[in-house]
Amino acid sequence: MTAEPLPAWVFPPPGGFTADDLDRIPDLPPHTELIDGSLVFVSPQRSFHTLVMDLLAPALRSLAPDSLRVRREMTITINKGNRPEPDISVLRAEAVSADADETGYGAADVVLAVEVVSPESEGRDRERKPQLYAEAGIPHFWLVEKGTGRRPVVHVYELDKVTDSYVPTGIHHDRLKLTVPFDIDIDLTEIDRM
Repeated sequence: MTAEPLPAWVFPPPGGFTADDLDRIPDLPPHTELIDGSLVFVSPQRSFHTLVMDLLAPALRSLAPDSLRVRREMTITINKGNRPEPDISVLRAEAVSADADETGYGAADVVLAVEVVSPESEGRDRERKPQLYAEAGIPHFWLVEKGTGRRPVVHVYELDKVTDSYVPTGIHHDRLKLTVPFDIDIDLTEIDRM
């Protein structure tokens, strides 16, 4: 049994890959991220991960003011060596083009980044990605963990501009009710009916 040769793009160039490389490399697997100059390939999603996105994205879309847009699984350019893909992003409406040709958005246009923790990406979701989002000045961050059964637990953070790091503002189990970045009221138990 012989293995197929690896494509040339698997091997990073000197200094690592750049944010622009994600748009130039042919045939990258879907949802490839760039973290610290390295390509990160995503494992198949678990049902919990998909259900949480199916719960949160439409709810956020229905509650967001006209000045904001909600996107799933679109990369965010943080800097030359980092282009992570939050599970859900809330963006300034002016960042979204009418022809929908974007492959990602700039960090300055992101108001909220949401990560749903998966077993294979725990370290990135809990540590590295929040650091990158905070360093980029993204004002709000949510980390969603699996709670009891299939219920999500949403950890809400807000950027402290003095320390350029996130501070926790709440942990929500059955209901997510917030006033920032806009008025939000989501019944998290709705996942039981999905």
